[in-house]
Amino acid sequence: MLDVHRLRVLLEFAGRGTITATAAALGYTPSAVSQQLAALERETGAALLDRTARTAELTEAGQRLAAHAAEILARIEAAEADLASPEPVGRVAISAFPTAAVAFAPTLTRTVRAHPGLSLLLRQTVGGEALQLVRAGQVDVAIVDDWTGMLTAGQPGLRLYPLLTDSLVLVLPRGHWAADERTPVSLFRLRDEQWLATPAGEASRRAMDQVLAAAGGVAQTPSQFEGLATIVSLVARGIGVAILPRLTLAGGDARVVVRDLPGESPARDLYAVARASSAGRPAVAVITQALTAAARGLPVGGRRS
Repeated sequence: MLDVHRLRVLLEFAGRGTITATAAALGYTPSAVSQQLAALERETGAALLDRTARTAELTEAGQRLAAHAAEILARIEAAEADLASPEPVGRVAISAFPTAAVAFAPTLTRTVRAHPGLSLLLRQTVGGEALQLVRAGQVDVAIVDDWTGMLTAGQPGLRLYPLLTDSLVLVLPRGHWAADERTPVSLFRLRDEQWLATPAGEASRRAMDQVLAAAGGVAQTPSQFEGLATIVSLVARGIGVAILPRLTLAGGDARVVVRDLPGESPARDLYAVARASSAGRPAVAVITQALTAAARGLPVGGRRS
């Protein structure tokens, strides 16, 4: 009989591509992962991995079993959801990028308090890791952003819950001449300012560069900083100005002024994402419902139709 735990290790390897990455994702040692996969090979009587001195990849049989594993694990989870207590109980693991974690944490905390049998683990992730964590079963719900409008295409096995559309805004130190609401926003007049930005290649940076290029560019290359909260703090101290997603300021900061950009600016869509097989589990459902309701109350661009 196939071991379900080992099937999960195999599925994780199929997604990660290396023993080392699989071990890091599961919290195991590479040796433990190799042992689990070797044991699975003995159970199936088939060679699942093609190993060399430095690499390992799935054989055709391994790929077929990984596909079966995805279906088996989804069916097990669906059965658990079907038989679960009607009350939201148990731990729900949530992944969110840092800005969303800060914006939605109060709502998530209130939701847990309203359901004594429910517990919460909120972890911050960056980049495209969140969807992979959901698929691997390491988190139950992820809050993700999409600047391209393509996230809703081709996400088999996942259920997406639209949250909001988050537009870019101009962030200025209080007392800056452009902070006066009676003064029309002119990015061209701001071209000589010290601009602060996230590192090149990040989605928010690409969106900012797009806006500034359309306005004629800036006099000097923006200074780069990791973390949107760090940039807000520097703007508040008068170090420079920035263009950031509005959600970054959802908590409010009296030290800065937020101005709408002229014309139509780039925006990102935010979604909560859960596995379709677990979406009906009461603990997961109450979290996705809370996130959807909370999004309507955030001072951002609203929900995209």
